[in-house]
Amino acid sequence: KKGTPTMGGIIIIACILIPSLLFCKLNNVYVILMLISTIWMGAIGFLDDYIKVFKKDKEGLKGRFKVIGQIGLGIIIGTVLFFNKNVVVRVEPEIAKQNKYEVVKTVTELDEIKGGVKTWAYVKAPLTNVPFMKGNELNYGYFLPFIKENANNWAWIIFIPFVILIVISVSNAANMTDGIDGLAAGTSAVIGGALGIFAYVSGNSVFSQYLNILYIPDSGELFIFTACFIGACIGFLWYNTFPAQVFMGDTGSLTLGALIAAIAIILRKELLIPVFCGIFVVENLSVVLQVMVFKYRKRKYGLEYAQQNRLFKMAPLHHHYQKSNIHESKIVMRFIIVGIVLAVISVVTLKIR
Repeated sequence: KKGTPTMGGIIIIACILIPSLLFCKLNNVYVILMLISTIWMGAIGFLDDYIKVFKKDKEGLKGRFKVIGQIGLGIIIGTVLFFNKNVVVRVEPEIAKQNKYEVVKTVTELDEIKGGVKTWAYVKAPLTNVPFMKGNELNYGYFLPFIKENANNWAWIIFIPFVILIVISVSNAANMTDGIDGLAAGTSAVIGGALGIFAYVSGNSVFSQYLNILYIPDSGELFIFTACFIGACIGFLWYNTFPAQVFMGDTGSLTLGALIAAIAIILRKELLIPVFCGIFVVENLSVVLQVMVFKYRKRKYGLEYAQQNRLFKMAPLHHHYQKSNIHESKIVMRFIIVGIVLAVISVVTLKIR
């Protein structure tokens, strides 16, 4: 595949940023956060590709600098979501009082589900949705039982490192998945579809109440952003399907992964990432398992045995299937089908508890 142009992630970034700037509310805290995330991670990926392509250094940007950049983005996302006064969720006043949440405002609204009127408290609370469970709200403050009175205020000690971990994991997993034509763009578009549904129902007061998930005011604007995200992936996929006319490079893959992580965290669906990002997880896991098994067999049986008895023919997983003489177009299509099934399962969790 020598001679195929790379750094096509610039196209993806442009196709996300331009329509977002045209159609999204630019004073929305979540939109601002997504625009920052796009530019931030795009710059890190661009620098990596630039060093590879123009400086002829195959290693690109040193791994520690990539991680520092990802940590920086994780800190920005975590800090804004935890401390910004515009980031609130809606709960019943009794729950707010019982859990000592910081109430930003109390609003009486028409109850379109049960009829009549209902009073809601809009609170600053370190809450997230837990899939497959009936009482599906988790407070990060629960992990700080030794701080009884101010656990909600100190929950950032747990929340921000967890956000950093998610950003690093998902962006690197997306980068790992980008190994054959159309795989990263195709699977990312499918994941974007699931996130778009979550953005719509989480930002809609009626649907969120009906589905018994957290209503997150102003998060519905992310539905537009995810539409731009999906459009960028599909538009790029047109030129990235086998045989690829352009590669996205780290400029694209790191950015796509970081945006998926950021949207999931904003919508309080970070615990669902292993499901709708199942392809990313398996690709990443295949590399970890390959290395672990190789090291174990090398230590126990010697280098020659370890080389001849690898767990996979090659890692990440998509290369294993390539080595098994399956055409990459078939591999990509099957991975996308699995991705669609996982996305459907993720959306179904809104009702199955």
